[in-house]
Amino acid sequence: MLLDPLTGYPFRTAPHDRLTERRDDQDFLDQAWADPASRVLVIRDGNLATEQSGQSLPTIKPSEAPVGERLLLGEVGGEVYFVVIAGDDLQADAANPARFEGLRHLAGVLDAPQAALAAHAVALSGWHARHPRCAVCGSVTQVAQAGATRRCPQCSATHFPRTDPAVIMLVTDDEDRCLLGHNATRAGRWFSTLAGFLEPGETLEQAVAREVLEESGVVVGEATYAGSQPWPFPSSLMVAFFAHATSTDISVDGVEITEARWFTRDEVARQVPAGELILPTTVSIAGALLTRWYGEALPARVAPRS
Repeated sequence: MLLDPLTGYPFRTAPHDRLTERRDDQDFLDQAWADPASRVLVIRDGNLATEQSGQSLPTIKPSEAPVGERLLLGEVGGEVYFVVIAGDDLQADAANPARFEGLRHLAGVLDAPQAALAAHAVALSGWHARHPRCAVCGSVTQVAQAGATRRCPQCSATHFPRTDPAVIMLVTDDEDRCLLGHNATRAGRWFSTLAGFLEPGETLEQAVAREVLEESGVVVGEATYAGSQPWPFPSSLMVAFFAHATSTDISVDGVEITEARWFTRDEVARQVPAGELILPTTVSIAGALLTRWYGEALPARVAPRS
């Protein structure tokens, strides 16, 4: 059963046309690059150039773009967008601002079209940066299809970007409490939904059950798809579920998850403002899952974070 779409998290819409059919049309690509109405995003080390405020992406002309690998993103409102992967030697000037921000920050401040373009740019440029050589013969590969693939000039192999699917799930029990876990890499009061990568030969629903059992010792039965979110850190797709627990005893793995607890809505309402509990924001789909379960906007933290 498909629930109503989750709301309140970035990247959930894709308002730009990716122009798949134009990627091999060199005449179109040349004309688009020569058109001053086209727009270019600039990325360096996985971070996007922003306006000085850090709240939006600059829209520079192709003639103002720095030197670097050029990738086609698509079209929004009749304007063609590219991203250029700049080197570390990029100099700041009027066209190329010095401020660069990561996608986690930008996701919370960009509008839907810019957020979609930003996610596409970060994911695509990251794949190119990590795959400069042919996996077949080891030769240096070249950008092809306007950035949609890389091709090897030696053995003619074509390499495609990959996306690694991961499941993220909000587990509830018969009392409608939600199960949250504390990841070892996070601050002591931070709890979130459980998540994990798909394994070979596994369905999404099987991954939900396996990950919850491995990380918390809780057995789940029914899992209901809730939505998905591109998560290019570096190349994941978060596939979200609501899952119902058939057991409630907790036994954490102690490695990735150091603590897991059942929470009621009253506990969330009391502990978050007191600074006793830190929850993910809606920059992640985890926050959207929690908000759906909670029934309204999550309470704000008012105590200082230590």
